Amino acid sequence: MTELPAHVLVLFGATGDLAARKLFPGLYTLAARGLLPADYAVIGSGRHSPGTDEKFRDQIRGALAETVDDLDDAVADDLLARLSFQTSDADDGADLAAAVRQAEEELGADDVRRLVYLSVPPAAMEAMIAMLGREGLTDRARLVVEKPFGLDLDSSRSLDAALKDVVEEDQVFRIDHFLGKEAVQNILALRFANGLFEPAWDRTSVESVQIDVPETLRMEGRGSFYESTGCLRDMVSTHLCQLLGFVALEEPERLDERAVRDAKAGVFQAMRPLDPQRVVLGQYDGYREEDDVAEDSVVETFVALEAYVDNDRWRGVPFLLRTGKALAETRRTITLRFRTPETTLLPGEECAANELVLELTDDVRIAIDVRVKQPGPTMHLTESTFRLDLAGDADDDPAGTEPLAAYERLLLDVLEGERTFFTRSDEVDRLWQVVQPVLDDRPQVHPYAEGSWGPEAAVELAPGGWRLGR
Repeated sequence: MTELPAHVLVLFGATGDLAARKLFPGLYTLAARGLLPADYAVIGSGRHSPGTDEKFRDQIRGALAETVDDLDDAVADDLLARLSFQTSDADDGADLAAAVRQAEEELGADDVRRLVYLSVPPAAMEAMIAMLGREGLTDRARLVVEKPFGLDLDSSRSLDAALKDVVEEDQVFRIDHFLGKEAVQNILALRFANGLFEPAWDRTSVESVQIDVPETLRMEGRGSFYESTGCLRDMVSTHLCQLLGFVALEEPERLDERAVRDAKAGVFQAMRPLDPQRVVLGQYDGYREEDDVAEDSVVETFVALEAYVDNDRWRGVPFLLRTGKALAETRRTITLRFRTPETTLLPGEECAANELVLELTDDVRIAIDVRVKQPGPTMHLTESTFRLDLAGDADDDPAGTEPLAAYERLLLDVLEGERTFFTRSDEVDRLWQVVQPVLDDRPQVHPYAEGSWGPEAAVELAPGGWRLGR
Protein backbone atom coordinates (compact mmCIF):
# COMPACT_ATOMS: atom_id res chain seq x y z
CA MET A 1 0.00 0.00 0.00
CA THR A 2 1.34 3.45 -0.97
CA GLU A 3 1.94 5.77 1.99
CA LEU A 4 -0.80 8.38 2.16
CA PRO A 5 0.07 12.11 2.17
CA ALA A 6 -0.71 14.31 5.17
CA HIS A 7 -4.42 15.09 5.59
CA VAL A 8 -6.72 17.42 7.47
CA LEU A 9 -10.11 15.78 7.92
CA VAL A 10 -13.05 18.12 8.54
CA LEU A 11 -16.17 16.35 9.81
CA PHE A 12 -19.41 18.33 9.78
CA GLY A 13 -22.01 16.84 12.10
CA ALA A 14 -19.17 15.65 14.34
CA THR A 15 -21.35 15.55 17.47
CA GLY A 16 -24.17 13.66 15.73
CA ASP A 17 -25.28 10.05 15.72
CA LEU A 18 -23.55 9.03 12.48
CA ALA A 19 -20.21 10.37 13.66
CA ALA A 20 -20.51 8.58 17.02
CA ARG A 21 -21.65 5.21 15.60
CA LYS A 22 -19.71 5.02 12.34
CA LEU A 23 -17.22 7.77 11.48
CA PHE A 24 -15.06 7.95 14.59
CA PRO A 25 -15.14 4.17 15.14
CA GLY A 26 -14.17 3.84 11.47
CA LEU A 27 -11.22 6.19 11.90
CA TYR A 28 -10.20 4.29 15.03
CA THR A 29 -10.17 0.97 13.15
CA LEU A 30 -8.14 2.43 10.29
CA ALA A 31 -5.69 3.85 12.83
CA ALA A 32 -5.44 0.52 14.65
CA ARG A 33 -4.60 -1.24 11.39
CA GLY A 34 -2.06 1.36 10.31
CA LEU A 35 -4.12 2.56 7.34
CA LEU A 36 -4.34 6.27 8.14
CA PRO A 37 -1.70 8.78 7.00
CA ALA A 38 1.29 9.13 9.28
CA ASP A 39 0.47 12.82 9.63
CA TYR A 40 -3.13 13.93 9.98
CA ALA A 41 -5.49 16.08 12.03
CA VAL A 42 -9.25 15.82 12.54
CA ILE A 43 -11.42 18.91 13.00
CA GLY A 44 -15.01 18.39 14.04
CA SER A 45 -17.45 21.13 13.16
CA GLY A 46 -21.06 22.17 13.57
CA ARG A 47 -23.29 24.97 14.77
CA HIS A 48 -23.05 24.08 18.46
CA SER A 49 -19.78 23.59 20.31
CA PRO A 50 -19.41 20.79 22.88
CA GLY A 51 -17.59 23.37 25.03
CA THR A 52 -13.87 22.75 24.77
CA ASP A 53 -11.64 20.48 22.73
CA GLU A 54 -11.14 18.36 25.84
CA LYS A 55 -14.89 17.91 26.32
CA PHE A 56 -15.22 17.00 22.65
CA ARG A 57 -12.48 14.39 23.01
CA ASP A 58 -14.18 12.96 26.10
CA GLN A 59 -17.43 12.71 24.15
CA ILE A 60 -15.73 10.83 21.32
CA ARG A 61 -13.86 8.58 23.76
CA GLY A 62 -17.23 7.61 25.24
CA ALA A 63 -18.58 6.83 21.77
CA LEU A 64 -15.56 4.65 21.01
CA ALA A 65 -15.96 2.79 24.29
CA GLU A 66 -19.57 1.98 23.37
CA THR A 67 -18.94 0.89 19.78
CA VAL A 68 -15.46 -0.70 19.72
CA ASP A 69 -14.74 -4.10 21.24
CA ASP A 70 -11.45 -4.35 23.16
CA LEU A 71 -10.58 -0.69 22.74
CA ASP A 72 -6.83 -0.16 22.55
CA ASP A 73 -6.20 2.88 24.75
CA ALA A 74 -2.94 3.75 23.01
CA VAL A 75 -4.61 3.87 19.59
CA ALA A 76 -7.56 5.82 20.98
CA ASP A 77 -5.29 8.29 22.78
CA ASP A 78 -3.32 8.98 19.61
CA LEU A 79 -6.49 9.53 17.57
CA LEU A 80 -8.07 11.80 20.18
CA ALA A 81 -4.88 13.86 20.51
CA ARG A 82 -5.27 14.82 16.84
CA LEU A 83 -8.89 15.91 17.36
CA SER A 84 -10.28 19.41 17.83
CA PHE A 85 -13.59 21.23 17.32
CA GLN A 86 -14.43 24.51 15.58
CA THR A 87 -17.93 25.94 15.26
CA SER A 88 -19.18 26.98 11.83
CA ASP A 89 -22.37 27.42 9.87
CA ALA A 90 -23.44 28.26 6.34
CA ASP A 91 -23.13 32.00 6.98
CA ASP A 92 -19.78 32.05 8.72
CA GLY A 93 -16.92 29.63 8.14
CA ALA A 94 -14.00 32.02 8.66
CA ASP A 95 -12.90 30.55 11.98
CA LEU A 96 -13.11 27.03 10.56
CA ALA A 97 -11.01 28.03 7.55
CA ALA A 98 -8.42 29.53 9.89
CA ALA A 99 -8.38 26.34 11.99
CA VAL A 100 -7.84 24.20 8.89
CA ARG A 101 -4.93 26.34 7.70
CA GLN A 102 -3.34 26.32 11.16
CA ALA A 103 -3.61 22.52 11.30
CA GLU A 104 -1.98 22.29 7.88
CA GLU A 105 0.90 24.47 9.04
CA GLU A 106 1.39 22.34 12.14
CA LEU A 107 1.53 19.18 10.03
CA GLY A 108 4.45 20.77 8.23
CA ALA A 109 3.96 19.01 4.89
CA ASP A 110 4.25 20.84 1.57
CA ASP A 111 0.97 19.60 0.10
CA VAL A 112 -1.56 18.67 2.77
CA ARG A 113 -4.76 17.12 1.42
CA ARG A 114 -8.23 17.92 2.74
CA LEU A 115 -11.11 15.53 3.31
CA VAL A 116 -14.39 17.32 4.06
CA TYR A 117 -17.24 15.08 5.27
CA LEU A 118 -20.70 16.67 4.97
CA SER A 119 -23.11 14.86 7.29
CA VAL A 120 -25.74 17.62 7.38
CA PRO A 121 -29.52 17.72 6.74
CA PRO A 122 -30.56 17.91 3.06
CA ALA A 123 -32.00 21.40 3.53
CA ALA A 124 -28.63 22.72 4.74
CA MET A 125 -26.41 21.01 2.18
CA GLU A 126 -26.31 23.62 -0.61
CA ALA A 127 -25.61 26.53 1.74
CA MET A 128 -22.79 24.62 3.44
CA ILE A 129 -21.24 23.79 0.08
CA ALA A 130 -21.37 27.46 -0.91
CA MET A 131 -19.65 28.42 2.37
CA LEU A 132 -16.85 25.94 1.70
CA GLY A 133 -16.31 27.55 -1.69
CA ARG A 134 -16.29 31.11 -0.29
CA GLU A 135 -13.74 30.18 2.38
CA GLY A 136 -11.46 28.37 -0.06
CA LEU A 137 -11.85 25.09 1.84
CA THR A 138 -12.51 23.16 -1.38
CA ASP A 139 -8.91 23.68 -2.56
CA ARG A 140 -7.08 20.31 -2.58
CA ALA A 141 -10.23 18.83 -1.02
CA ARG A 142 -12.31 15.73 -1.48
CA LEU A 143 -15.93 16.28 -0.48
CA VAL A 144 -17.87 13.37 0.98
CA VAL A 145 -21.63 13.95 0.63
CA GLU A 146 -24.14 11.88 2.62
CA LYS A 147 -27.45 10.79 1.09
CA PRO A 148 -30.16 11.58 0.26
CA PHE A 149 -28.76 13.52 -2.69
CA GLY A 150 -31.67 15.95 -2.87
CA LEU A 151 -35.31 15.14 -2.17
CA ASP A 152 -36.58 14.92 -5.74
CA LEU A 153 -35.37 15.41 -9.30
CA ASP A 154 -35.34 19.21 -9.20
CA SER A 155 -33.60 19.51 -5.82
CA SER A 156 -31.02 16.87 -6.78
CA ARG A 157 -30.13 18.87 -9.87
CA SER A 158 -29.89 22.04 -7.78
CA LEU A 159 -27.54 20.26 -5.35
CA ASP A 160 -25.41 18.98 -8.22
CA ALA A 161 -25.15 22.51 -9.64
CA ALA A 162 -24.11 23.82 -6.22
CA LEU A 163 -21.34 21.21 -6.03
CA LYS A 164 -20.10 21.97 -9.51
CA ASP A 165 -19.91 25.67 -8.64
CA VAL A 166 -17.09 24.96 -6.18
CA VAL A 167 -15.48 21.61 -7.11
CA GLU A 168 -14.94 19.27 -10.03
CA GLU A 169 -16.91 16.03 -10.24
CA ASP A 170 -13.79 13.98 -9.45
CA GLN A 171 -13.57 15.74 -6.06
CA VAL A 172 -17.07 14.58 -5.04
CA PHE A 173 -17.61 11.30 -3.18
CA ARG A 174 -21.35 10.63 -2.82
CA ILE A 175 -21.28 7.98 -0.14
CA ASP A 176 -23.69 5.06 0.03
CA HIS A 177 -22.40 2.79 2.76
CA PHE A 178 -24.16 -0.26 1.30
CA LEU A 179 -21.60 -0.14 -1.54
CA GLY A 180 -18.79 -0.47 0.98
CA LYS A 181 -20.03 -3.81 2.26
CA GLU A 182 -17.76 -6.75 1.54
CA ALA A 183 -20.76 -8.84 0.51
CA VAL A 184 -21.97 -6.29 -2.06
CA GLN A 185 -18.57 -6.11 -3.68
CA ASN A 186 -18.40 -9.90 -3.61
CA ILE A 187 -21.38 -9.97 -6.00
CA LEU A 188 -18.93 -9.08 -8.79
CA ALA A 189 -16.61 -11.98 -7.91
CA LEU A 190 -19.41 -14.49 -7.36
CA ARG A 191 -21.01 -13.75 -10.69
CA PHE A 192 -18.20 -13.01 -13.11
CA ALA A 193 -15.60 -15.48 -11.80
CA ASN A 194 -17.91 -18.52 -11.71
CA GLY A 195 -19.24 -20.38 -14.73
CA LEU A 196 -21.85 -21.89 -12.41
CA PHE A 197 -23.64 -18.52 -12.15
CA GLU A 198 -22.83 -16.19 -15.04
CA PRO A 199 -24.62 -18.17 -17.80
CA ALA A 200 -27.79 -18.28 -15.67
CA TRP A 201 -27.72 -14.62 -14.64
CA ASP A 202 -30.45 -13.40 -17.01
CA ARG A 203 -34.15 -13.53 -17.86
CA THR A 204 -34.03 -17.00 -19.40
CA SER A 205 -33.09 -18.51 -16.03
CA VAL A 206 -34.11 -15.95 -13.40
CA GLU A 207 -37.79 -15.59 -12.55
CA SER A 208 -37.45 -12.67 -10.14
CA VAL A 209 -34.97 -10.79 -7.97
CA GLN A 210 -35.78 -9.69 -4.42
CA ILE A 211 -33.80 -7.00 -2.62
CA ASP A 212 -35.06 -7.01 0.95
CA VAL A 213 -33.76 -4.68 3.68
CA PRO A 214 -36.15 -4.83 6.66
CA GLU A 215 -35.20 -3.31 10.02
CA THR A 216 -36.57 -3.91 13.50
CA LEU A 217 -35.49 -0.40 14.56
CA ARG A 218 -38.07 2.33 15.03
CA MET A 219 -37.05 5.98 14.66
CA GLU A 220 -34.30 5.95 17.32
CA GLY A 221 -34.33 9.76 17.50
CA ARG A 222 -34.58 10.25 13.73
CA GLY A 223 -38.21 11.42 13.67
CA SER A 224 -37.35 14.88 12.40
CA PHE A 225 -35.19 13.44 9.61
CA TYR A 226 -37.86 10.97 8.53
CA GLU A 227 -40.55 13.65 8.52
CA SER A 228 -38.47 15.51 5.93
CA THR A 229 -37.52 12.50 3.82
CA GLY A 230 -39.50 9.32 4.38
CA CYS A 231 -38.47 5.77 3.58
CA LEU A 232 -38.63 6.12 -0.22
CA ARG A 233 -36.04 8.90 -0.30
CA ASP A 234 -33.98 7.54 2.58
CA MET A 235 -33.64 3.95 1.37
CA VAL A 236 -35.04 3.21 -2.08
CA SER A 237 -33.63 5.95 -4.32
CA THR A 238 -30.23 5.29 -2.74
CA HIS A 239 -29.37 1.96 -1.06
CA LEU A 240 -31.81 -0.45 -2.70
CA CYS A 241 -31.47 0.93 -6.22
CA GLN A 242 -27.69 0.84 -5.91
CA LEU A 243 -27.90 -2.83 -4.92
CA LEU A 244 -30.14 -3.41 -7.96
CA GLY A 245 -27.47 -1.79 -10.11
CA PHE A 246 -24.79 -4.19 -8.86
CA VAL A 247 -26.97 -7.25 -9.34
CA ALA A 248 -28.07 -6.31 -12.86
CA LEU A 249 -25.01 -4.71 -14.47
CA GLU A 250 -23.26 -6.04 -17.56
CA GLU A 251 -19.68 -7.21 -17.12
CA PRO A 252 -17.44 -4.10 -16.89
CA GLU A 253 -14.51 -3.93 -19.29
CA ARG A 254 -12.15 -3.47 -16.34
CA LEU A 255 -12.38 -3.38 -12.56
CA ASP A 256 -11.89 0.35 -12.25
CA GLU A 257 -14.05 3.28 -11.27
CA ARG A 258 -15.04 4.37 -14.77
CA ALA A 259 -15.89 0.93 -16.14
CA VAL A 260 -17.82 -0.25 -13.06
CA ARG A 261 -19.78 2.99 -12.73
CA ASP A 262 -20.49 3.09 -16.47
CA ALA A 263 -21.93 -0.43 -16.24
CA LYS A 264 -24.09 0.49 -13.25
CA ALA A 265 -25.25 3.70 -14.92
CA GLY A 266 -26.28 1.62 -17.94
CA VAL A 267 -28.62 -0.40 -15.71
CA PHE A 268 -30.23 2.76 -14.36
CA GLN A 269 -30.71 4.15 -17.87
CA ALA A 270 -32.57 0.94 -18.75
CA MET A 271 -34.79 1.06 -15.66
CA ARG A 272 -38.44 1.74 -16.33
CA PRO A 273 -39.84 4.70 -14.34
CA LEU A 274 -41.71 3.27 -11.36
CA ASP A 275 -45.43 2.66 -11.66
CA PRO A 276 -47.14 4.15 -8.57
CA GLN A 277 -49.76 1.40 -8.80
CA ARG A 278 -47.00 -1.16 -8.18
CA VAL A 279 -45.66 0.65 -5.11
CA VAL A 280 -46.94 -0.02 -1.58
CA LEU A 281 -46.26 2.52 1.17
CA GLY A 282 -46.81 1.83 4.87
CA GLN A 283 -46.48 3.48 8.27
CA TYR A 284 -46.04 1.45 11.45
CA ASP A 285 -48.54 1.82 14.25
CA GLY A 286 -47.10 4.21 16.80
CA TYR A 287 -44.98 6.25 14.38
CA ARG A 288 -47.06 9.36 15.08
CA GLU A 289 -46.18 9.10 18.78
CA GLU A 290 -42.45 9.27 18.07
CA ASP A 291 -40.48 12.39 19.01
CA ASP A 292 -40.53 15.17 16.38
CA VAL A 293 -43.29 13.47 14.34
CA ALA A 294 -46.51 15.26 13.39
CA GLU A 295 -49.71 13.94 14.99
CA ASP A 296 -51.32 13.56 11.55
CA SER A 297 -48.17 12.49 9.66
CA VAL A 298 -48.62 10.48 6.47
CA VAL A 299 -44.87 9.91 6.00
CA GLU A 300 -44.07 6.35 4.95
CA THR A 301 -41.83 4.13 7.07
CA PHE A 302 -42.19 1.17 4.67
CA VAL A 303 -41.86 0.73 0.91
CA ALA A 304 -42.32 -2.31 -1.30
CA LEU A 305 -42.24 -1.97 -5.07
CA GLU A 306 -41.84 -3.68 -8.40
CA ALA A 307 -39.15 -2.39 -10.78
CA TYR A 308 -38.05 -3.45 -14.26
CA VAL A 309 -34.83 -3.15 -16.24
CA ASP A 310 -35.80 -2.98 -19.90
CA ASN A 311 -32.75 -4.43 -21.61
CA ASP A 312 -32.01 -7.72 -23.35
CA ARG A 313 -30.69 -9.40 -20.21
CA TRP A 314 -33.52 -8.53 -17.80
CA ARG A 315 -36.60 -7.58 -19.82
CA GLY A 316 -39.73 -8.90 -18.08
CA VAL A 317 -38.00 -9.93 -14.83
CA PRO A 318 -39.50 -8.17 -11.78
CA PHE A 319 -37.04 -6.68 -9.32
CA LEU A 320 -38.90 -6.62 -6.00
CA LEU A 321 -37.61 -4.11 -3.48
CA ARG A 322 -38.79 -3.95 0.14
CA THR A 323 -37.58 -2.02 3.17
CA GLY A 324 -39.04 -0.50 6.31
CA LYS A 325 -38.79 0.27 9.99
CA ALA A 326 -40.25 -1.68 12.94
CA LEU A 327 -40.44 -4.91 10.92
CA ALA A 328 -40.06 -8.53 12.04
CA GLU A 329 -36.30 -8.88 11.40
CA THR A 330 -33.24 -6.86 10.49
CA ARG A 331 -31.76 -8.34 7.32
CA ARG A 332 -29.88 -7.37 4.17
CA THR A 333 -30.85 -10.05 1.67
CA ILE A 334 -30.71 -10.40 -2.12
CA THR A 335 -32.55 -13.40 -3.55
CA LEU A 336 -32.39 -14.59 -7.16
CA ARG A 337 -35.31 -16.95 -7.73
CA PHE A 338 -34.75 -19.28 -10.68
CA ARG A 339 -37.34 -20.63 -13.06
CA THR A 340 -38.56 -24.18 -12.51
CA PRO A 341 -37.49 -26.52 -15.34
CA GLU A 342 -40.30 -27.80 -17.54
CA THR A 343 -39.97 -31.56 -17.15
CA THR A 344 -42.25 -34.58 -17.00
CA LEU A 345 -39.60 -36.74 -15.38
CA LEU A 346 -40.78 -36.01 -11.83
CA PRO A 347 -44.45 -35.06 -12.08
CA GLY A 348 -46.55 -33.84 -9.21
CA GLU A 349 -43.75 -32.99 -6.82
CA GLU A 350 -44.11 -29.60 -5.13
CA CYS A 351 -40.97 -27.98 -3.81
CA ALA A 352 -39.81 -24.40 -3.49
CA ALA A 353 -38.00 -22.88 -6.45
CA ASN A 354 -34.21 -22.83 -6.66
CA GLU A 355 -32.91 -19.66 -5.04
CA LEU A 356 -29.51 -18.04 -4.70
CA VAL A 357 -29.50 -16.02 -1.46
CA LEU A 358 -26.88 -13.41 -0.63
CA GLU A 359 -26.82 -12.18 2.95
CA LEU A 360 -25.14 -8.77 2.99
CA THR A 361 -23.60 -9.11 6.42
CA ASP A 362 -20.05 -8.15 7.35
CA ASP A 363 -19.22 -11.88 7.32
CA VAL A 364 -20.26 -12.89 3.81
CA ARG A 365 -22.83 -15.70 3.66
CA ILE A 366 -24.37 -17.29 0.57
CA ALA A 367 -27.02 -20.01 0.35
CA ILE A 368 -28.31 -21.96 -2.66
CA ASP A 369 -31.66 -23.75 -2.32
CA VAL A 370 -31.92 -26.80 -4.57
CA ARG A 371 -34.19 -29.81 -5.12
CA VAL A 372 -32.77 -33.28 -4.48
CA LYS A 373 -34.06 -36.83 -4.13
CA GLN A 374 -35.26 -37.65 -0.67
CA PRO A 375 -33.44 -40.72 0.70
CA GLY A 376 -35.54 -43.84 0.46
CA PRO A 377 -36.95 -46.39 -1.99
CA THR A 378 -39.27 -43.97 -3.84
CA MET A 379 -38.50 -41.03 -6.11
CA HIS A 380 -39.66 -38.12 -4.00
CA LEU A 381 -38.11 -34.68 -4.11
CA THR A 382 -37.11 -32.68 -1.09
CA GLU A 383 -35.40 -29.35 -0.55
CA SER A 384 -31.83 -28.89 0.53
CA THR A 385 -29.39 -25.99 0.84
CA PHE A 386 -25.75 -25.39 0.00
CA ARG A 387 -24.21 -22.89 2.41
CA LEU A 388 -21.05 -20.92 1.74
CA ASP A 389 -19.46 -19.26 4.76
CA LEU A 390 -16.81 -17.04 3.24
CA ALA A 391 -15.87 -15.51 6.57
CA GLY A 392 -15.09 -18.97 7.96
CA ASP A 393 -13.03 -19.83 4.89
CA ALA A 394 -11.00 -16.62 5.28
CA ASP A 395 -10.35 -17.40 8.95
CA ASP A 396 -8.81 -20.72 7.93
CA ASP A 397 -6.57 -19.03 5.36
CA PRO A 398 -3.30 -17.80 6.89
CA ALA A 399 -3.11 -15.23 4.10
CA GLY A 400 -6.71 -14.09 4.68
CA THR A 401 -7.35 -10.52 5.75
CA GLU A 402 -10.18 -9.45 8.02
CA PRO A 403 -12.52 -7.30 5.92
CA LEU A 404 -13.14 -3.66 6.73
CA ALA A 405 -16.66 -2.60 7.65
CA ALA A 406 -18.48 -0.42 5.14
CA TYR A 407 -17.63 3.03 6.50
CA GLU A 408 -14.05 1.97 7.22
CA ARG A 409 -13.58 0.78 3.66
CA LEU A 410 -15.17 3.87 2.14
CA LEU A 411 -13.25 6.33 4.33
CA LEU A 412 -10.04 4.62 3.22
CA ASP A 413 -11.18 4.82 -0.40
CA VAL A 414 -11.69 8.59 -0.06
CA LEU A 415 -8.21 9.03 1.43
CA GLU A 416 -6.78 7.07 -1.51
CA GLY A 417 -8.95 8.83 -4.12
CA GLU A 418 -10.64 5.55 -5.13
CA ARG A 419 -14.19 6.28 -6.41
CA THR A 420 -15.35 2.92 -7.77
CA PHE A 421 -17.86 2.32 -4.98
CA PHE A 422 -19.23 5.84 -4.81
CA THR A 423 -22.18 7.24 -6.72
CA ARG A 424 -21.74 9.42 -9.81
CA SER A 425 -23.91 12.44 -10.63
CA ASP A 426 -25.53 10.87 -13.71
CA GLU A 427 -26.57 7.84 -11.62
CA VAL A 428 -28.23 10.10 -9.07
CA ASP A 429 -30.07 12.07 -11.76
CA ARG A 430 -31.38 8.97 -13.50
CA LEU A 431 -32.55 7.33 -10.27
CA TRP A 432 -34.57 10.43 -9.41
CA GLN A 433 -36.13 10.24 -12.87
CA VAL A 434 -37.09 6.62 -12.09
CA VAL A 435 -38.56 7.49 -8.67
CA GLN A 436 -40.20 10.82 -9.53
CA PRO A 437 -43.54 9.32 -10.76
CA VAL A 438 -44.15 7.98 -7.23
CA LEU A 439 -43.46 11.41 -5.73
CA ASP A 440 -45.84 13.01 -8.25
CA ASP A 441 -48.63 10.45 -7.74
CA ARG A 442 -48.11 9.28 -4.21
CA PRO A 443 -49.84 5.98 -3.30
CA GLN A 444 -51.99 5.53 -0.21
CA VAL A 445 -50.05 4.90 3.01
CA HIS A 446 -51.20 1.69 4.76
CA PRO A 447 -50.85 1.11 8.50
CA TYR A 448 -48.99 -1.97 9.72
CA ALA A 449 -48.29 -3.56 13.08
CA GLU A 450 -44.87 -3.19 14.66
CA GLY A 451 -42.99 -6.48 14.37
CA SER A 452 -44.89 -7.56 11.26
CA TRP A 453 -43.68 -7.79 7.64
CA GLY A 454 -45.53 -4.63 6.62
CA PRO A 455 -48.91 -4.03 5.01
CA GLU A 456 -50.76 -6.99 3.50
CA ALA A 457 -50.95 -5.06 0.22
CA ALA A 458 -47.21 -5.66 -0.24
CA VAL A 459 -47.58 -9.44 -0.36
CA GLU A 460 -49.18 -9.52 -3.81
CA LEU A 461 -46.18 -7.78 -5.37
CA ALA A 462 -44.10 -10.96 -5.04
CA PRO A 463 -45.37 -13.96 -7.05
CA GLY A 464 -44.62 -17.01 -4.94
CA GLY A 465 -44.11 -14.81 -1.89
CA TRP A 466 -41.23 -12.91 -0.37
CA ARG A 467 -38.41 -15.13 0.79
CA LEU A 468 -38.29 -13.36 4.14
CA GLY A 469 -41.44 -13.87 6.15
CA ARG A 470 -42.99 -16.59 4.04
